[in-house]
Amino acid sequence: MRLDDRLRAMVMHASARWTVRYGENLRFAGSDLPKPRVHRVATRHGRVPVHVYRPPGLGDGAPAYVHFHGGAWLMRYPQMDDWWCRYLAATARVVVLNVDFRAGPYVAYPVAQHQCHDVAAWAAGGGAELCLDGDRIAVGGFSSGGGLAASVCLQARDAGSFRAVLQVLGVPALDLASELPPGRGMISPALRHLVRRVYFPDPATRAQPYASPVLAPDLSGLPPAVVLTAGRDTLRRDGELYVTRLREAGVEVVHDLTPHSDHYFLSEDPIRARTTMAMVADTLTRAMA
Repeated sequence: MRLDDRLRAMVMHASARWTVRYGENLRFAGSDLPKPRVHRVATRHGRVPVHVYRPPGLGDGAPAYVHFHGGAWLMRYPQMDDWWCRYLAATARVVVLNVDFRAGPYVAYPVAQHQCHDVAAWAAGGGAELCLDGDRIAVGGFSSGGGLAASVCLQARDAGSFRAVLQVLGVPALDLASELPPGRGMISPALRHLVRRVYFPDPATRAQPYASPVLAPDLSGLPPAVVLTAGRDTLRRDGELYVTRLREAGVEVVHDLTPHSDHYFLSEDPIRARTTMAMVADTLTRAMA
């Protein structure tokens, strides 16, 4: 790894809590929930902190949504999606597990992918003292977190570890082997190249299914999906191709496009975001029924 790449990634990693700014205008529900409790879950790459949001009155045998935050595999700051976790917990009445997986430059592929799978599999096993319903586990995330959620579903299918009832993929990064399409979107070619060099340093791994789920040769047997894309987002192509390939494989997909918006699509259009977020919560509720 080049020294300048490492230094830049370290700054992004450490400064995320101050530099990531989206979602504060989307706190439509769940602000009154208590502060999440942190559980440490064992994975094949060490213990991972998991921030647990549990609505009052939700007893044993509750369904759970396992969330993976964004940040280009370089930022480690699960609190960036606190607003989303609170919304789903309050609106869909699920336990939300917000996973604090490790990120570059301190680890490289496939550490985060493995950790996210292992936490979701742990939840599907009941989540120990959380007493979850292992048959009602959903996964999801935004951006790189959406790519992680898709990877988790592929890993779970291949290993036979569990099967999620739903995958929620928000503006997902699903292809690390290809170049970004032309455009001036928030996700730039320069950022993509940095992510490759730091978190996917071996070019041979970038096209592997767990790194680039949209390139997986077989998508059959995966859970139903909600795929959210944005009109001006340079990752739009990833999401739309995944929708096409999932449907061709016989997987049920809901695709929602927010037009005229870039990567922070919900924050850019908070009026429309209410409808999109309610749709996701309703789909999640029905999947858990």
